Amino acid sequence: MLIKVINPNTTDAMTATIESSARAAAGPGTLIEAITPVMGPASIESHYDEALSVPGLLHTITSTEPADAYVIACFGDPGLDAAREIAPGPVIGIAEAAMHLAMMLGRGFSVITTLSRTRGRAWDLAARYCPPRACLGVHATDIPVLDLSPSSLKSVVALARHALDHDGSDAIVLGCAGMADLCAAATAELGVPVIDGVAAAVGLAETLVRLGLSTSTRDEYAFPPPKTYRGPLAGFAR
Repeated sequence: MLIKVINPNTTDAMTATIESSARAAAGPGTLIEAITPVMGPASIESHYDEALSVPGLLHTITSTEPADAYVIACFGDPGLDAAREIAPGPVIGIAEAAMHLAMMLGRGFSVITTLSRTRGRAWDLAARYCPPRACLGVHATDIPVLDLSPSSLKSVVALARHALDHDGSDAIVLGCAGMADLCAAATAELGVPVIDGVAAAVGLAETLVRLGLSTSTRDEYAFPPPKTYRGPLAGFAR
């Protein structure tokens, strides 16, 4: 089984962090290929960044050999619906995966994310993926994505402790793929389930492939109809 894990930003160091988490989560016989797109922002910290990350993400899917499943390794789940239209296998977003798993582990969860300006996107996704009061809080460390490092653990854990007490949550969702390498240490420190979306998405992708399940092409997620694209997007015409 081949799972392609796509980091929608163009920072190779972050792709390496994502790859490590994905490979640790993968079961025997699963090959992980972590990919950095050829175009896009260095990090995704705004709606503008997110929008401009999608062409590179889609280009990665269409210009490389097919995989059995795909993971979009950015907590905003950019381009998830579009990717499902064109990918030959199931596509999982890491926020989607993390939030679904968190709901299985307690009555409610809190999200620990990076910049405060990204909290609204996390709330939007929680409203899409979860019933009311599953997501009890979204808290920002105000650490930029590319500044995340093992030394960020102290700040993440401190904010997570506050979230657990303030929100009354039972689990913590890490709201950035760049936090993947903090998950095990944070779990040990906090004593509650801490979910890394990269690992969660890989596990769900493996399950779908093993069950022989993929995205329905009956209607909305059918392959996009052919049409002309102009300007810099001309190469995306189908």
